Amino acid sequence: MQIISPANIRLWSRLGACGAFGQATLDLPLINDKAVVLTSDLCTFSGLERFKKKYPDRLYNTGIAEQNMVGIAAGLAKEGFIPFATTYATFAAMRCADQVKVNMGYMQLGVKLVGMTAGLSAGILGATHMSLEDIAVMRSVPNIVILSPADCLSVVKATWTAAETEAPVYLRLSGTMNSPIVYKEDFNFEIGKAITLREGKDIAVLATGSMVYNALKAAEQLEEKGLSVRVVDMHTIKPVDLETIQKACSTKLIVTVEEHSVYGGLGGAVAEILALKSDKPPHLIIGVSGNYPHAASYQFLLEQTGLSAEKIALKIQTTYEEIYK
Repeated sequence: MQIISPANIRLWSRLGACGAFGQATLDLPLINDKAVVLTSDLCTFSGLERFKKKYPDRLYNTGIAEQNMVGIAAGLAKEGFIPFATTYATFAAMRCADQVKVNMGYMQLGVKLVGMTAGLSAGILGATHMSLEDIAVMRSVPNIVILSPADCLSVVKATWTAAETEAPVYLRLSGTMNSPIVYKEDFNFEIGKAITLREGKDIAVLATGSMVYNALKAAEQLEEKGLSVRVVDMHTIKPVDLETIQKACSTKLIVTVEEHSVYGGLGGAVAEILALKSDKPPHLIIGVSGNYPHAASYQFLLEQTGLSAEKIALKIQTTYEEIYK
């Protein structure tokens, strides 16, 4: 097994989420001898070249046929294998929706579907490759675990954890190369258990995926304005951590932040829980709203959609002051 060390954490960060996933796959056969990996003609993009060289009999390239890939992965799972099927997140969730529903949701076969470049990270290719609906789609299908790691160490931990999980899993990878580091040392990654990264009493920010780092930076800016901000890494969106959401109700404002549509994602999951509570603070959902952005660089799209740390801080501060002026 690869050692979780400062040097490896920096290496994985430089590689980005896809590269870190590729590194994590090198240990999958050590975790479970039945582990295999599938790709829809995205071997290099998915960081799987080293895996291909080390385990040539464990990698299946189905070509640009994502629906077939999920079907093949389901067949392998039925025969006792632990298949990781990789493609663009938008194709995994949208193009393969029927195969996901039948094989992963209904039949509950242990396919680990890996959605690459989720959110806006493939935005230079245009709206067809932006994945802003995938959490909403996957949340609506029963029996699927949804993991959304915050940084590249989290990607490695989530991949290893998924290999030990019998349930079907959707692993959502967001961000680009040279990904910011949230976790500088090893930590406990447990499905369904969120991680509080920063304490605060005024505002609770529940963030997921690439937005965890931006939420931490936004919290620092808000602290300078005299606001006490709690930041939580919601790395598991399904099953959602009910206890953490309950604790967030002790603050004056709950904020959810995600690189996803404001409809049906983490914000929707939290809102559904809060809807059943009578004693709850206001809830601000920060994500992508409106029409699809035009093709552009990742950082430009984050700014344009209000997902940079500065824009997140400003939105939270403005909302808080409007409520408690």
